[in-house]
Amino acid sequence: MQTIGTPLLWLVFAGVVVAALVIDLVLMRHGGPHKVTFKEATWWSLGWVALALAFNGWLWWYTGQQLGVAAGNRIGMEFLTGYLVEKALAIDNIFVFLMLFGYFAVPEAQRQRVLVLGILGAILLRAILIFIGAALLARFHWVLYLFGAFLLLTGVKMWRAAGDPPNLEHNPVLRWVTAHLPFLRRYYGSALWIGAGSRRKFTPLFIVLVMIAITDVIFAVDSIPAIFAITADPFIVLTSNVFAVLGLRAMFFLLQGMADRFHLLPYGLALVLCFIGVKMLLADLYKVPIPLALGMVALIIGSTIALSLLRPAHAKPEPPLS
Repeated sequence: MQTIGTPLLWLVFAGVVVAALVIDLVLMRHGGPHKVTFKEATWWSLGWVALALAFNGWLWWYTGQQLGVAAGNRIGMEFLTGYLVEKALAIDNIFVFLMLFGYFAVPEAQRQRVLVLGILGAILLRAILIFIGAALLARFHWVLYLFGAFLLLTGVKMWRAAGDPPNLEHNPVLRWVTAHLPFLRRYYGSALWIGAGSRRKFTPLFIVLVMIAITDVIFAVDSIPAIFAITADPFIVLTSNVFAVLGLRAMFFLLQGMADRFHLLPYGLALVLCFIGVKMLLADLYKVPIPLALGMVALIIGSTIALSLLRPAHAKPEPPLS
């Protein structure tokens, strides 16, 4: 398994992530449970993006000094492309989170805590999946084609399902959790459960947290193979992935009031998955340049966002008054 990840690079990355999470958690605790405003979400989103770009700039400079300018340029471009791909695919997570919060009527003040816990779990989970994927690719080259075919089929499926909201009533995981756990029908502040031992009962907040974790597992299976189409280096894959996930909470609060405006975005995400899947399938015949892949992803996402704003979704007709 070839990687640029030296002990120093891993140490710097871990230090930046831990420091950022500590600052985020301290500030969140200081503010207490509250409804996140659009202004607050905007500043946090810009902060997470700035942090990712600063790390990218430092990585580009450091690897350029150690490995040469050409290698530094390539590594910097791979990180940026991987970050953009993961950031774009994370938007689909947010649409599902919005649906979950609405379905369970999660109080605005408690949404931050659930998202923070979900993001911490997502980082750990993705790290495990990335190292497994990197080990498989290093040993079995044909796995690249398996990933490519999977992404292509997932993209086609996502295109067909775009515009059709998932039906939580028939979700097998949700039905199993609520059927096998002592489940309360009301919230108790930020508590995930009340009582202990055999008397322990779980609040809806716990169910939402479980569903968010499972949702991230599903989306990680889609998004992690996508970034392996950019690079097989586990250090670049993991760092770009983690920085994209770190900004997920802020991006959720930024987009929660605008989700309906981006009604065509799921089609764009489906095209991104199809493009990356084809790129992986053609890897041994034609290696798509990283700048071209970055440009294509940016063009697809930007175009679908612009089209969504230019052609708003038709409002659902109001039911007739009885």
